[in-house]
Amino acid sequence: MKTGKELTAEEKLRLLCGHGNWHTEDFDGKLERVRMTDASMGIRMPIDPNEWQGERPSIAYPSMQMLANTWNTEVVRKYAECVADDCLDAGADVVLGPGVNIKRDPLCGRNFEYLSEDPYLAGVMGREYISAMQEEGAGTCVKHFCANNSEINRRQQTSDVDERVLREIYYKPFEIACEAKPVSLMCSYNRVNGVRASEYQKGFDVLKKEFGFDGLIISDWDAVRDRTASANAGLGLEMPFCRERYEQLVADYKAGKLSDERLDELAGQVMEFVARCKKLQEGKKRKHTQEERIAFTQKAEEEGIVLLKNNGILPLAKDKKLAVCGWYARPCAYEWNQNPELLSGGGSARVIRLTPMFDMKALLEKEYGEILYEPAFSDDGVNDIFMTPGAAVQNAAGRDVNLVFAGTGARVESEGNDRKSMRLTPAQERTILDTAAVNPNTVVVLFAGAPVDMSAWLDKVAAVVWAGFPGERGGEAIANILTGKVCPSGKLSETFPKTYDGTPTATEYRDSQVTRYQEGLDVGYRYYDRHPEAVQFPFGYGLSYTKFSYGDLNAKTDVERVTIRFEIKNEGTCAGKETAQVYIRPCMPMVYRPVKELKGFVKTEVKAGGSKRAEVVLEKSAFAYWSSAKDCWTVDDGVYEILIGASSQDIRLCAKVRIADGKLEPLN
Repeated sequence: MKTGKELTAEEKLRLLCGHGNWHTEDFDGKLERVRMTDASMGIRMPIDPNEWQGERPSIAYPSMQMLANTWNTEVVRKYAECVADDCLDAGADVVLGPGVNIKRDPLCGRNFEYLSEDPYLAGVMGREYISAMQEEGAGTCVKHFCANNSEINRRQQTSDVDERVLREIYYKPFEIACEAKPVSLMCSYNRVNGVRASEYQKGFDVLKKEFGFDGLIISDWDAVRDRTASANAGLGLEMPFCRERYEQLVADYKAGKLSDERLDELAGQVMEFVARCKKLQEGKKRKHTQEERIAFTQKAEEEGIVLLKNNGILPLAKDKKLAVCGWYARPCAYEWNQNPELLSGGGSARVIRLTPMFDMKALLEKEYGEILYEPAFSDDGVNDIFMTPGAAVQNAAGRDVNLVFAGTGARVESEGNDRKSMRLTPAQERTILDTAAVNPNTVVVLFAGAPVDMSAWLDKVAAVVWAGFPGERGGEAIANILTGKVCPSGKLSETFPKTYDGTPTATEYRDSQVTRYQEGLDVGYRYYDRHPEAVQFPFGYGLSYTKFSYGDLNAKTDVERVTIRFEIKNEGTCAGKETAQVYIRPCMPMVYRPVKELKGFVKTEVKAGGSKRAEVVLEKSAFAYWSSAKDCWTVDDGVYEILIGASSQDIRLCAKVRIADGKLEPLN
């Protein structure tokens, strides 16, 4: 571990404060430097390192939400490899991601950047992303630590959350992600129980002393207010450079407010961070060509698309005559061909894509001949303007199938702001309702990064396809799902509530300074398991063009772990992929426990009429909870159910095991 002792005190102080917007300090070549880049949907890297915007074009990938919807760690790893190749091609060393924050509130403006409402799923996906990216030669910066679950007044508000809830929900994805040894970690803007995240020594100590994090803690950009306080808490690097805070740091050091021991430690961490990043790149060659990376965006999107509703109209029969409406169907046709605002989230996630936006009319006409198209409503999800709704309704009435492409975009979902509503604009809802009234075979394709309230129109349409925020080849992926060339296999990585009023955050205490996490452990499906009436589509849910059955469950224990094996059978007529989820439920808990908790999953491809044997291994730690009385993880003796489900509300198999004297044993 480098100590920084070869530098002068002045140089060490300067090293803790970054260089410009995107680099570590190199003292005009005395040290190597690291270049960092945003990357939530691909590389967002300004050409001028002294500027915040002015990005170079780069490959646009599906959002992290869509990546999590794949439930496929192989896809996650290849996604990370491709982004790493882009990073190195662009001359950057570190990707600022992945974001493993919990999706607590469906209105959070950055939910499209985060992986899940569940800490296990978010942690596993984050761990695999980090592992693959760093193996490919690019460093990672897992973010944002911690309890950063809203964008409202994010620089001032405090997340008021209990210690046990922090441990089981908000720390947990970081704990799992740290298993991959990320070279860095980013603190969040918010306060945690009153303390700025940049000065959150208690949390930093947990990361380092308990989770084994041995990388550099970096501030989110301009998240530091007192550089000396953050340094004493353990934050190694402030970004970007701020002369005022640097000069105050120098003055505080001279006044004895920052010790030489702490200064050496932090300067050494920055130098070690640079050395680790450079070492990752040694001998590395690009694994995937740019063309292969662009092609992969289609594969990732195809696995992440979720079929939410289908009365049998999908896949579309070859002889159907189609009408298409909605601005989102033809983003290629408008003046901002490569502008990311329409089909992505905003803020640091925006990517200036390499290829033109897609044209669903043209893509579908390859299969179905002439298609009637009308934009019907405005482009941005904000300005509620009808354009030619009557023509869209007339088109729908005269065709076999009507497809409505609707959604949100960066002007609705963005860093720095939360959504004001879960609903689509009235113009979009009216387009869906009016066209469905004249054509019951109406299919809605949704582009959004967070749950949408469909209560006004869901029962009026034949099918709903969740396309999220797709990447370069998103149009091709959607066309393949609609036509049946690809059997949908995505499943929701978050619960879709019917309305916002049915969520726990709708009635929480919140003012200009404080957000009280009053739901405690009951985040996401943990809450909806006790309030199933509020659910539109449950966590882990997704339809297929085939049908899967589960059977022949066997649970074998060996004191420290239980091995679960079961059969997944494809009873349909086409090959497909199924994600089976493994949940734990204590039968007689000694403290409050959620109804059940995800502890494993497996995604497998099964041929039509075939079957596959699936296996999931659960360590004894999967049965643990954080004891507030003992300040440690605790596994109580008792009987536990192991639940195997196609979603959190579709449990297919159940086995029971017992823990006695701290040892796992079969229940006879």
